[in-house]
Amino acid sequence: MRVTQGMLTENMLRNLSASYARLGKYQDQLSTGKKINRPSDDPVVAMKGMMYRTNLTEVEQYKRNFSEAYNWIENSDAALDQATQALHRIRELVVQASNDTYEGSQRAAIAQEIQQLTNHLVSIANTKVGDKYIFNGTDTLQQPVDLNLVNQMPPSALPVSSNSNEVKIELSKGIYIPVNVDPTKVFSYDRNFASPQPGNGLFSDLKLLEQALNNPSTSGKDLSQYLSYIDSHINNFLNARAELGARLNRIELMESRIDQQEVIANRMLSDNEDADIERVIMDLKTQESVHRAALGVGARIIQPTLLDFLR
Repeated sequence: MRVTQGMLTENMLRNLSASYARLGKYQDQLSTGKKINRPSDDPVVAMKGMMYRTNLTEVEQYKRNFSEAYNWIENSDAALDQATQALHRIRELVVQASNDTYEGSQRAAIAQEIQQLTNHLVSIANTKVGDKYIFNGTDTLQQPVDLNLVNQMPPSALPVSSNSNEVKIELSKGIYIPVNVDPTKVFSYDRNFASPQPGNGLFSDLKLLEQALNNPSTSGKDLSQYLSYIDSHINNFLNARAELGARLNRIELMESRIDQQEVIANRMLSDNEDADIERVIMDLKTQESVHRAALGVGARIIQPTLLDFLR
């Protein structure tokens, strides 16, 4: 096979071009810190990177969901704690009023304080976090308690919401945790709101208690029966808080697992995409030496021209 000067020159230029391409590749890896800069560099790495990045995005969204779950549960627990304290105060007042030595004016004063505590419980039941009512099931845009509905004559509607649906937040793949309290178990009213009976609802019991305190014919024994009803409501609040506490413990365990998944996802993404800087530097130095040698050999291969003799 006859090798001409043109063939040698073409081969030299082609090899120099490939050497420049390798130098450019190593330079890109050093400047970006990534193995590839476009999918065509390595389609397998690019496909795995898309999968790992999707997984990492899901984990980051779950972490944001944990903040929302904590917001719901902690605000609900704080509200229930305040309601429990108000009920304890109402119980103390009932114990005082059940003493037959109390006069009508003293009981009227107690009735006024219970009325204020009832209004306080209504405000707790209507607690909002942001623009959402947290004690109205999934109907978070509607006020759950409105006692004005039963203060009308005749009463027009049940004054408390009956929405007991769970508000669920996805905290892991396919795992939804309820973060709200069933309002029908704590903030209740007798379903027969036109003529309520004692023991059938929190707000109806408080209304009947207030009426009994303002009734001069009510005896201390009549008032004492409300103690068992109030104790029952207090237990309902304590049970709701206990259930919230159990959920909170589970959420904390799940958050710890999600944190570990985030670390693993970041490591897998890094192993797939990030360049080994030490190795890239060594390859770049080696390629520089090869490139300089190729330039030196090429200078010797190219035949001298007339201009070289005219210098």
